[in-house]
Amino acid sequence: MNIPKPPKVNLSNTAEYRESYANSVQIHVSVWDFLLTFGRLQSQTPELVEVQNFQSIYCSPQQAKALLMILKQNVENYEKAFGEIKLDPQMVPGSTGPVN
Repeated sequence: MNIPKPPKVNLSNTAEYRESYANSVQIHVSVWDFLLTFGRLQSQTPELVEVQNFQSIYCSPQQAKALLMILKQNVENYEKAFGEIKLDPQMVPGSTGPVN
């Protein structure tokens, strides 16, 4: 079987392009798309966490799956180079602690 070569990709930034730091990502799913909302989480007190959202991005289910695959590959490569990434048990869904 003859697999076509992937096209060359040229990357460029639009005038609206911005970089920001996010330590919170909320995901909302519908039949047609995924909505990723990025924000900054700040602990106000041990009982209160505030998240200030600053950007939401819609993507197709296909693009969400492609993002999952490339993130998985890059996290695995990071852990091979720098060691396991430890997660706070309170921040892991399904753990015994709360999810913020």
